[in-house]
Order: sequence, then structure tokens, then C-alpha cells
Amino acid sequence: MSVENTIGAKVRQLREAKQMSAEQLAEQSQCHVDQIKQIEDGALLPSLAPLMEISRALGVRLGTLVDDEPLEGPVTFKETDFPRVIRFSGKDPKATSSNLDFYTMAAGKKDRHMEPFMIDVKPRTDNVPPLSGHEGEEFIFVLSGTIRINYGKDSYELHPGESIYYDSIVPHDVHAVGDQVARILAVVYAPS
Repeated sequence: MSVENTIGAKVRQLREAKQMSAEQLAEQSQCHVDQIKQIEDGALLPSLAPLMEISRALGVRLGTLVDDEPLEGPVTFKETDFPRVIRFSGKDPKATSSNLDFYTMAAGKKDRHMEPFMIDVKPRTDNVPPLSGHEGEEFIFVLSGTIRINYGKDSYELHPGESIYYDSIVPHDVHAVGDQVARILAVVYAPS
């Protein structure tokens, strides 16, 4: 089963356990009901923002949707043993492939408040990426390639060894510059 299907199945299971309709979850998460149904059916995930809103509406932490098997102690991550990938299409509703490949770096860590990810950021085909925001904060450190972060009305270009920390409530977008895949370490904090 793909991770997208796993996440969709968890969303459906949690929603049904709370005796919520897809329409109620859509209203509480500020997502469109069609998006809820597509996620539950295993469609390509649009971005991290709707998952954060859905997890909040369901009363669970984001990690509940992206991993299983909570562990009490520390969790280690080895690049050679990438855990399963979560693919996001970006904010283009017509996208058929992933622009962002997320590798969760804390799968199983019980009661965590931050979500660390290794992300492969692929070059975009569209010229003007849409911006979106969500509650919380993000820290990004560029490992390889070059990325551009459109943040509100500002734009930041970052190269390997450079980082940015920002309030993610401000509409933003992260994308690779040029025609090469960039790799970043991103730590996302979303209040519950």
C-alpha cells in the first residue's frame, strides 16, 4: 500500500471513529470536501498544509497521519535507510506527479512536537507557484541544490549550507531553482 493510501485510510478511520462526515471534516479543516474524499481515496497529496489542518480538525498530531508504531525513546534516521516517502503534488490541482518527496525523519517518535523531514524538491514546470500558509513555524536547511522561498511579498534564494526559519502562517512556497533537484532538511512545528 502506498503512503498516500495509508494516510487516506488513517484520515477515513479517524474521521469515522469521531462519527464525522467528510463534509464536517472539510468544514472544520477548511478544506474542500472533494479534497477530503480524494485524500481518503489515496490520491496524490497536494501539500503538507491540508494534512496539518485535517490533523487539527481530527484532534491528532500530524505525525499520527504520517507514521505508525509510537516509540518511547529516541528515534534514529539513516539516509541509507530512507523510510517510506510521502509525495506531494504542490498546489496545482491538475498535477499528476510529485514536486516534493518528503522522507519522515522521526517516524514512530511518540508525543513529538516537531516534524523533521528530508525533502527532495523537484524543479517546477509552472512559472508562478501559488502560496499557502498554515499555523506554526518552519526551519529549512539546504543540503544540495538551490531553492527559492517565496514568503509573502518577499523571495529568498538559498544555497547549500544556508538556512531560513519563518512563521508559516505567512503564505509561502518552496521550490527548486534551475533544472536540478534540491535536497533540504525541514523541521515543521504545528501547534496542536
